[in-house]
Amino acid sequence: MWEQLQTQFAKPQVWIGLGLTLVVAYALYRFGRTLLRRIEPHLSRPLSLGLRVVWTLTVVVGWLSVATHVAYLPNVPVLFDLGQDIMGGFRNSAGQTVVIVALALIAWNFVGLVSRRVVPDQEFNRRSVRVQTLKGAVESTLKVAIAIVSVIAGLQALGINANSLLAGVSVLGLAVGFGAQSLVRDVFTGFFILLEDQYGVGDVITVNGGVLSGGVEKLNLRVTTLRAMDGTVHIIPNGQINTVSVSSKDWSRVVATVDVTYNANVDEALKVLERVSEEIYKDEEWNGFFLEAPEQQGVTQLAPDGVTLRALFKVQPKSQYAIGREFNRRIKIAMDERGIEIPSPQRGVTFGDRPLEIRLVRSPETRGGPEGQDRTHAPVKPALTREPEEGELT
Repeated sequence: MWEQLQTQFAKPQVWIGLGLTLVVAYALYRFGRTLLRRIEPHLSRPLSLGLRVVWTLTVVVGWLSVATHVAYLPNVPVLFDLGQDIMGGFRNSAGQTVVIVALALIAWNFVGLVSRRVVPDQEFNRRSVRVQTLKGAVESTLKVAIAIVSVIAGLQALGINANSLLAGVSVLGLAVGFGAQSLVRDVFTGFFILLEDQYGVGDVITVNGGVLSGGVEKLNLRVTTLRAMDGTVHIIPNGQINTVSVSSKDWSRVVATVDVTYNANVDEALKVLERVSEEIYKDEEWNGFFLEAPEQQGVTQLAPDGVTLRALFKVQPKSQYAIGREFNRRIKIAMDERGIEIPSPQRGVTFGDRPLEIRLVRSPETRGGPEGQDRTHAPVKPALTREPEEGELT
């Protein structure tokens, strides 16, 4: 017995056969456990536990019997004969169908398990966006492939000629293709979006230059799902996307502007703008978001109500919103400290030939000043959430 066992195990085909039977046995075990979980809510606890034990023993004994037959050990009469009967049963259509369904279930769960283990980086960058996007697309594609292959194999096992069926389906698909050109266009557009990494899950985009803006929550070959600022979900077929404005591709920019009155000292205001810009840039809390030193553009507009000063910050994608809010807080306090007035509404009213000018100003008693304000430490840290796009529903 021992010598025969050593002789059989020396053959590579025996090990291959044992490995294949072990995979099939595990697939059947998982298939049975899935069915038991479906009916367990309707059974008592002792009966449910008993069924699990019986099913586990059945699979173990069945695999040992098949393994004895594969290794050809006729000296083990009970297991050898039982394994021969089981192998004969699985050569029938019903047995093959059960094995196909069990293997398809294993493949389906395996794809889901691998997908859950692929976790993108917490830091927002193009790699994490790419991984998150391809993760969902590849998972859905593999699951569709598993379902198609399983159906074809199951039909073959039941004795149905799948070749003729596929020919009929292809003709039907050709006919449907002419009537579903928009669907084909959606798929082709989605394919090139993924291939060229135009945008991905986590990006902030505006579609077709319109009011549909938001963060990309889901992207596959057919549709793009956006989450707007007010929580509304926009589901857009990829074929209807003509232009996309991406606010988080590679890097972003803060357009830091401040208006001062015409009575203000512009040179002094420019010095304050430069000082506040450098202050944020050198702050340890914010320096990691900057990609370059701030660029001072100076006076960019002479508006009806004031003079516009502007600086530009090149920063990490999706960090422009928080940095812009912090800049607004600091520049307001800095302007108050230097006594530089930010424009307030002004209106002119004419009575007859003599104009009457009305200016809305605050009295010194109620005017806000720098007392008690710390420019370098915000009482509330600005959130990293994005700003709504112009015209977007909020």
